[in-house]
Amino acid sequence: MARLALLSVSNKEGLEPLARALVERHGFQLLSSGGTAQCIAAAGLPVTKVAEHTGAPEILGGRVKTLHPRVHGGILARPSEAADQADLEAQQIPPIELVVVNLYPFEATIAQPDVRWEDAIEKIDIGGPAMVRAAAKNHAHVSVLTSPEQYKRLLNALDAGPVPLELRKQLALEAFQHTAGYDRAISTWLGQQLQGDAAEGSATTLELALPLRQSLRYGENPHQSAGWFSSSNGWGGAQQLQGKALSYNNLLDLDAAQAAVERFPAAEGPAAVVIKHTNPCGVATGNSCAEALARAIAADPVSAFGGIIALNQTLDAAACASLEGLFLECIVAPSISAEAREQLAAKTNLRLLELPSQASAQASRQHLRSILGGVLVQDRDQSADEPEAWQVATERQPERDELEDLRFAWRVVRHVRSNAIVVAKAGQSLGVGAGQMNRVGSAEIALAAAGDGARGAVLASDGFFPFDDTVKLATSRGIRAVIQPGGSKRDADSIAACNAAGVAMVLTGRRHFLH
Repeated sequence: MARLALLSVSNKEGLEPLARALVERHGFQLLSSGGTAQCIAAAGLPVTKVAEHTGAPEILGGRVKTLHPRVHGGILARPSEAADQADLEAQQIPPIELVVVNLYPFEATIAQPDVRWEDAIEKIDIGGPAMVRAAAKNHAHVSVLTSPEQYKRLLNALDAGPVPLELRKQLALEAFQHTAGYDRAISTWLGQQLQGDAAEGSATTLELALPLRQSLRYGENPHQSAGWFSSSNGWGGAQQLQGKALSYNNLLDLDAAQAAVERFPAAEGPAAVVIKHTNPCGVATGNSCAEALARAIAADPVSAFGGIIALNQTLDAAACASLEGLFLECIVAPSISAEAREQLAAKTNLRLLELPSQASAQASRQHLRSILGGVLVQDRDQSADEPEAWQVATERQPERDELEDLRFAWRVVRHVRSNAIVVAKAGQSLGVGAGQMNRVGSAEIALAAAGDGARGAVLASDGFFPFDDTVKLATSRGIRAVIQPGGSKRDADSIAACNAAGVAMVLTGRRHFLH
């Protein structure tokens, strides 16, 4: 009896080499439908259309073509069961040994701006998941492929003889993971459409179906095992151009760097962020990428050593001059010019990544963090600043340049671990105080780092001042303006301290804790 393989794929990558190898090296007869059958026939390979195999035409515009006993009976039959074999003989159904199916591109469809409800619904695959699940269920006798990345694995196994049971089990697992992720994408999108942005927050069950992208050498420390699971968006959509494999800590720092640099839209001009241990140690804007990067590094060159850099615009050759002699772990930008790549090629250990703005924009708005026995879920803190809603609480109004500095510092401080204090001036961070157990301690660190540069600079705090001690410390070092959320029962004390020193204070009405 001929060996049958059923091929029905949306993603045609690697289809022709796979089909040719199945026919010419392993003697398979091919069943297929629609565009897959056309591709196989165009390659000069023999193929039987599913409609010819079943004797039933495709109907409903292609919605029904593989949902037929002659297809699913061939996939689900067990050679070891006499009753199954009797049914196959009675119905003249040949067994199907291999199923190669990947599904309609639902996620790619809903990623399109302004996608219509009707178009998205039509990309919900029905026959594909049914065949995948049937083949995966019957993995004792059937091999199932759901990704072009699996083709070589299967062909190598066929070259060596029958496909081993352990490989069929692994392929079955990957198949169920594939359909689970597909269904999750559909249910998530439907929920968002029907309930709006509240859908994710109102869910009673959290479903995750993320494929393993990379097994990491270790976690935060060498004795901790770790893995990176990711969708194709966010960091899963980044392209690493050079350097060693990303580590657990690299990914944490890269995520912090990208979140911070995204506060500075590319349309407003170049910006650069230097991250160390998830905290910004240098942030700056400039008239060019080169200027922004040089100023960000100069903000704290000692901490920049071994850091992570993120840019909001293309990294060009001119900007690379600032990197001479500086050891870095990673650089990420929306794009990196060929000239810059050539200059940085000598830094063989430097991890160089491109993260297109689209990949970042399409990432989930959920922020997940594990706790003992569970997971916390919240919206990412991506809300836009609203300077028009800010209030000046002091007698003195901030001058125009001070207001620009306050806006800059407020963008930065939300990405510093609480209690967070940032000192800044002229589009450059001068001092960052992060994660101390009290706000005065963070202010001491930030002001000490700024040194004489604190005179005439501004200070931002991610949370309100419960006492006036931080403000008094800041004004004693020459700070000219302060921005903070407000909302403390003792706001009046801090405002009075500013008035006494002739310092302006702006209240935003919104805090940005980052634990």
